[in-house]
Amino acid sequence: MRIPAWQIITSTTLVAGMMVFSVSRANHPAQAAEVKNAAPYTTWSDYLGSADSAQYSALKQINKTNVSQLQQVWFYPAGENANRFGFNPLVVGNTMIVMGRQNSVVALNATTGKELWMHDNHNSRLVTHRGINYWESKDHSDRRLLTTVDNHLIALDFATGKVIETFGDHGSVDLREGLGRDPKTISQIRSGTPGRVFENLLILGSATGEAYDSPPGDLRAYDVVTGKLVWQFHTVPHPGEMGYDTWPKDAWKYIGGVNAWGEITLDAKRGIVYFPLGSPTYDFYGADRHGANLFSDCLLALDARTGKYLWHFQTTHHDLWDYDLEAAPKLMTITKDGKKIDVIAEPGKNNFLWVLDRATGKPVWPVEERPVPKSDMPGEQSWPTQPFPTHVPPFGKQMFSADDVNPYIVDPKEREEIRQKVLHARNQGLYTPPSLENTLETPGNNGGANWGSGSIDPVTNTLYVVSKNAPSMLKLASRSSREMMTGDPETLGKIVYIQNCQMCHTATLEGQPPSIPSLVDIVGRVGADRVRSIVHEGSSPMPAFPDLPPRDLSHLIAFLQNPAKANVPPDVIAALDQPKQIVKDPEGRTRYWTGYGYMNSSTGMAAIGPPWSTITAYDMNKGTIKWQIPLGGVTELEARGITGTGSFWPRGGGVVTAGGLILIGTRSDSKLHAYDKDTGKLIWETVLPAGPQGIPAVYEIGGREYVALAAQSVAEPGQKTIKPTGPETTGYYVFALPKKP
Repeated sequence: MRIPAWQIITSTTLVAGMMVFSVSRANHPAQAAEVKNAAPYTTWSDYLGSADSAQYSALKQINKTNVSQLQQVWFYPAGENANRFGFNPLVVGNTMIVMGRQNSVVALNATTGKELWMHDNHNSRLVTHRGINYWESKDHSDRRLLTTVDNHLIALDFATGKVIETFGDHGSVDLREGLGRDPKTISQIRSGTPGRVFENLLILGSATGEAYDSPPGDLRAYDVVTGKLVWQFHTVPHPGEMGYDTWPKDAWKYIGGVNAWGEITLDAKRGIVYFPLGSPTYDFYGADRHGANLFSDCLLALDARTGKYLWHFQTTHHDLWDYDLEAAPKLMTITKDGKKIDVIAEPGKNNFLWVLDRATGKPVWPVEERPVPKSDMPGEQSWPTQPFPTHVPPFGKQMFSADDVNPYIVDPKEREEIRQKVLHARNQGLYTPPSLENTLETPGNNGGANWGSGSIDPVTNTLYVVSKNAPSMLKLASRSSREMMTGDPETLGKIVYIQNCQMCHTATLEGQPPSIPSLVDIVGRVGADRVRSIVHEGSSPMPAFPDLPPRDLSHLIAFLQNPAKANVPPDVIAALDQPKQIVKDPEGRTRYWTGYGYMNSSTGMAAIGPPWSTITAYDMNKGTIKWQIPLGGVTELEARGITGTGSFWPRGGGVVTAGGLILIGTRSDSKLHAYDKDTGKLIWETVLPAGPQGIPAVYEIGGREYVALAAQSVAEPGQKTIKPTGPETTGYYVFALPKKP
């Protein structure tokens, strides 16, 4: 079925009833009322600062003229065990909520950093680690935090951090229930990104994993008081639902993904919630999912109260590139041809900026379907066209040629090897489908815009996009059935390693620092339990492998503990590329896999030349680029006098302020930067003892404006430190102007 990229209809999804009752608590209602009555964009009581995900602050005490006077006023250590650190602090009244040591939830005095209480999550690996949700009743008597731990949604008392036992089943809701799959088979469903609170609802996405047989990414809303499910939207449509005919007949029973693991945006005035949705599983091979695959890779608008479908826009049909949408959609009111239009803007991994009418989903500027290269994979039916914006220019590269290889790779022999690899790879430009030979993907699946990437200035109608220039090299292959293999644990573990890990971490386990860590003695350094956690949940840029069988994982750990003991004969290694006993799905189709293909040199330098990250400023009234600059730099190169390269794979994004600034941290140079939002000129920066990650929080208490951001001394477990490691470096750095005498 050929479908337009956008469509609007009025059909409904199943809506459950909602029960609401109040629970009385004396949790400083005066402070809560103060937050509710505050001027727009002057508090930071929501993830990204506001429910509309603006990443904007109307505070202007800190501005272009005085930002150079910023000084650190307090620091709170989060400990080196913090999981995938990059938490966006939440500030309500004088209380800041953060993720602390061993993935605990911690309340701090927002002006001093003094710890008020800690909710211990016992180092659970599956926690919401980018932010947290806050809700309060209309009379401000009931105030609670909502987050997920080990696939369970929990509610905490804001004043004490204690679990609210009346929520759900004795304080928690099992998120694995109700997805049409056996909950015992679901190893991961919680998202690292918080949801959105609307009235008495918590609206959630999920992180399903990226393997075959992953669970579906249904969108759900829960009553914040009772924990009861209020509505649910099937992102892989069931029989009779819209989009069902864009999949094979029974796809809803076995296809996973199509999930909102990124950032959800709410238009509270309209009562509309917008979801950027991800790709279906498996990401790079779709013989079991012929069709356009709605609602994968869609910007989807639902009625926030009921879950009723409003409209969608699909940015990639039948995704074979893992081109998830995950950056928060941005709500703006622009002036086009003398007419004001409420729009929504979504930057993608493919470096396109999609600008749509907020009420209908129709493109504001023309988008056309263009033919793209056809897949030659057995059983695959790639979609013949993809949507291309015709007016708004892309914010990053969409082609990687041999002439673009990084000139700063020190070893000329290795540089030439990379050039030859690029020169001889299948490379037909954007949307080149993965194949059995080396295939260049530009932008790569970890490139373009990611979570935290967008921020706006509602006064000037400027949209700022942070993006990464990170191509990938894909190569699909079938796998041997490891159930048929025999040998000692170390040898079997090496086979698991070759098939899942070697492409990125190399045959010698040395990785590709600084982005891909060394695994040499990784078990001795972080422990077997931590390795299991990383494999199951992922640790950016490494994806999660939640469905790796326990047997395989035990063998992998045995190999990592003692790689010298592994003895895989050369003929077995060769057979891994041309297996006789290949893995098939229940319908008898061969399953193909590829690594994510991150392209770096042996010393960790990017394969492509700089800039490796940029900030692009769009004039949204015109749909044109105002300016673009490299974002940050790399400490090792700056020491050699090489600047203007951009940071290597930043994680997170920035905040725009009414003081004329873009405040943003970058981890490869361990700096907090302040850029002029009008020109992109660097005004001020400071070096931190750790690498900043996530999104800053900007807030004001007692007439003093603060900037808080998270930073981690070791970007990934086992990686070389950015700065000297220690328990007092990973945590929250808070800045303010000096107090007036």
